[in-house]
Amino acid sequence: MRDYSPEGPGPQRLSDLPKELLRGAAVALRADFNVPLNEDGRVADGVRIERTLPTIRRLVEGGAKVLAMSHLGRPGGTPDPALSLKPVAGALRELLGSSVAFVQTPSGPEVGEAIRRAAPGSVLLLENTRFLAGEATDDEELAALWAAFVDHYVLDAFGTAHRAHASTHALPRAVRARSGVAMAGLLVEEELDALNGAARDPVRPLVAVLGGAKIAGKIELIGALTAQAECLFVGGAMANTFFRAIGLETGRSLVDPESVAVARELLEEAGPRLALPVDCVVAPSVDSSAGARVVERSELGPDDRVADIGPTSARVIADRVGSAGTIVWNGPMGVFETAAFRSGTIEVAHAAAAAAERGARVVVGGGDLARAVRMAGLSERFAKAPSGHISTGGGATLDWLAGRGLPAIAALSPRT
Repeated sequence: MRDYSPEGPGPQRLSDLPKELLRGAAVALRADFNVPLNEDGRVADGVRIERTLPTIRRLVEGGAKVLAMSHLGRPGGTPDPALSLKPVAGALRELLGSSVAFVQTPSGPEVGEAIRRAAPGSVLLLENTRFLAGEATDDEELAALWAAFVDHYVLDAFGTAHRAHASTHALPRAVRARSGVAMAGLLVEEELDALNGAARDPVRPLVAVLGGAKIAGKIELIGALTAQAECLFVGGAMANTFFRAIGLETGRSLVDPESVAVARELLEEAGPRLALPVDCVVAPSVDSSAGARVVERSELGPDDRVADIGPTSARVIADRVGSAGTIVWNGPMGVFETAAFRSGTIEVAHAAAAAAERGARVVVGGGDLARAVRMAGLSERFAKAPSGHISTGGGATLDWLAGRGLPAIAALSPRT
C-alpha cells in the first residue's frame, strides 16, 4: 500500500493549515541542510537551503516559532566540530535576511529554553541531529524529548523521507500523539505532486532515462518504469552491466557482476522498450581525458573504461525526450565531473529543459544529476518551465517512483 497517491488524501499539508494554528506555536521543521562545506567551513552550495526558504517564510509569516533541524554528513552519533551546522545558520541568516539563532546542542533543556525565549516569527537552528546516537536508530525517547518542546511538525526534507530516523519518523508520530499536526512542507508538497504527476498519471508518451552505477538498488524502479514507459534508456555506468549481460566486452569499466543475471532478465522482460547506448566515450582512466575516444559499443577493448554515452546515443535520447509527454530522468549519463565526459549528460539535459519549456512533464532526480544540471546552467530554465521539476531526493525519489512507501511520509497526519 502506498503512503501517498493521487487517488488517496495523502498527508496533511502546510498550505492547508489554518494560519491561526501557527500563531505563537512552536513548529519543528525537519529540513535537509546536508550541504557541502568549503575548506574554510563556509557553505559551498546553498541550493538545498534555498529550496526550503518558502516553507520557512510561510511559518514565520504565520507567527510560528520555527525550530529547524537537520543532519549534516555522517558523524556516527557523536559530535564532530567539522560537521557542525553553525555555518548553515550563517548561510540561512543571509538568505532569509533576518536573524537565525543557533542552538549549540541538538537536544536537552537548552533547546526548550531557547524556544521559550523566542518571539513569534523567530527562526532557530539546532545543531546536527546526527550528533545523537538515537537519530539513526529512530529512537522514540529522543523523539519524545523533541516533541515536548513543540506544538506541530513540518517535513521539508524529501531527500531523507526514505529513512526512518528519529527526526523524520519517530518525531512526527510523537507530535501527533500529543495532538499536534505533522504535515508536509511546501517543498515536499511540490515533490510529491511532481512525482505523482509523472509516474502515476503521465502524459504519453512516457520516456524514462536512468544513469548512475549500480542496478541493485534500482531493480524495482527499472521494472516499474519498463511496465509504464514507452521507452526506458539505461546509461551511465549501469549500462556496462547490461552490456555484460548481452555478451559485450566491458574492458575495465565499472560493472556490477552480481546483477548481470538480473540485467539479462530485465532485458528479456522489457524487450524493445529498454534501450542501451549504441556508442560510448572511453578512456584509459575516468579520472583523465587523456586518450579519450568514441567507439561503438561492440568495439570496446579489454583496456577501455566507459566514461560517457557517445554522441549518437545522446542524440537518440534527446530526440525521444524531445517528443515525449512525460520525462523521468535519474542519474547522469557519464562521469560529468570531468569535462571530457559530460557531453552526453549535458545534451540530454538541454533536451529535457526544452521539453519542460514546451509543457512536457519533466522530473529530474538525484543529487549528482541535479549538480550536473546546475553545472550546465539549466536550473533556471527548469524552474521557470511550467512543468519542470528538479527533485531534491536521491533514494527517496527512486523509492517513490518504484512504488515503495516512504516512512517519513507515512508518519505525517493524514489529509482530510
